[in-house]
Amino acid sequence: MNPLNTAPTHDTGVPPVPPEGSPKSSGQDGTDSTEARRAQFASKAEARKARYEARAAKMAAYSDAMMRESNRIVENIPFGQPILVGHHSERGHRAQIARSHRAMDRSCKAAKLAEYYQRKAEGVGGAGISSDDPDAIEQLRDKARGLQEWQDRAKKINALVRKNDRAGMVALGLTDAQIAEVFTPDYMGRVGIPAYSLQNNLANIKRIEQRIHEIEKRQQRADVEQAGAGYVYFEDVDDNRLGLRFPGKPDAPTRDLLKRHAFKWSPTRNAWVRHLNNAGIYAAQQVRKALDAQAGA
Repeated sequence: MNPLNTAPTHDTGVPPVPPEGSPKSSGQDGTDSTEARRAQFASKAEARKARYEARAAKMAAYSDAMMRESNRIVENIPFGQPILVGHHSERGHRAQIARSHRAMDRSCKAAKLAEYYQRKAEGVGGAGISSDDPDAIEQLRDKARGLQEWQDRAKKINALVRKNDRAGMVALGLTDAQIAEVFTPDYMGRVGIPAYSLQNNLANIKRIEQRIHEIEKRQQRADVEQAGAGYVYFEDVDDNRLGLRFPGKPDAPTRDLLKRHAFKWSPTRNAWVRHLNNAGIYAAQQVRKALDAQAGA
């Protein structure tokens, strides 16, 4: 039982690039624009969930098919029939068993993939606060406030522990079981809320505040579109993506270059994209440098 009733949580964010060019208004587009972004965010989440569910169903069907195939391959072999070593049937018997095992192996792998995609589908919208969410800043502020309340309450409890003030803990709302817990020494003989919990929680608060600052700065960026050697580089602030568009399907070496720098093909955007952050900006610079050098060679 946690005497603080809530446990501190962990949150991470990647710092975006400082504003460049003419700033883009943040929160000045009106309610209609915000509602449209919320609807777009929800639509993307639903589409992502539907894709995962479709993949899960496909893998489950394939798993069932491979299991049936595995059974069909050996259905003509009597149950318990040993391999007759030296008999003319030995080679065919071993081959059938090997084929059956391969089919069963594919069935098991597909079943695991089906479970994986189903977990991904169930986790859509519940894996934390997405920077793509139009309400991300407010959600992060709420989270930071909750962690700060936890921090303040932990400090008060530790102060009461040092004074051995059990009545003060009752006044603070702790139950008898929680009071007994904070007075129970750990493996090093320490009582109260551990210092490392306070330090980790404070670090999480600072990390969330930094992420809020980074999202606010990102929202002040201007959209970018620049023509390169056989590609167009773009940054879309509202979509929180940067990417490269090509006039057609890039060749294999170019695709390998993009994949090595964590770009993913987005059919809906008709481009190779990454999140708009410092890591993405740097990766795009490296890819563009390589493409421009190749074109100039």
